[in-house]
Amino acid sequence: MFWRSVPTRRYRPRDPKVTSTMMSAVKNKDGKAELRLRKALHARGFRYRLHDRKLVGKPDITFTRKRIAIFVDGDFWHGRALIDEGVQGLLKGLRTRNSDWWIQKITKTVERDRMVTSQLEEDGWLVLRFWESELLADLGAALRRIEQSLR
Repeated sequence: MFWRSVPTRRYRPRDPKVTSTMMSAVKNKDGKAELRLRKALHARGFRYRLHDRKLVGKPDITFTRKRIAIFVDGDFWHGRALIDEGVQGLLKGLRTRNSDWWIQKITKTVERDRMVTSQLEEDGWLVLRFWESELLADLGAALRRIEQSLR
């Protein structure tokens, strides 16, 4: 069997308009994990508000009477690798020459998430944050934690 040699790709900068179009297509709400969580909560009889603009950070799900705010954080966009493994962990997942920009962007997102959590807790809210991958892998654990908080 003969193996063909595959030509290596050269880096060609992408047109900023193309990048902008791609980034605007990234969902910031109603992702798969969030929808599964909402559907499961609703099936259990829980009623909630979605993306409450009155609250800092616009939590994905809020239980207003109990003052519980729930966020479903995407692993990449909210810096799970950065939090768990530091900058080197984040760099492992990046395939770009613009890694400094991405590190700075994701670091700001992590800092913003911490500020939002802190502000909501100061205002008397219980904040629950779930990683998207954890929800998809084990929805039951998240539901148990939420149900326990609601009772």
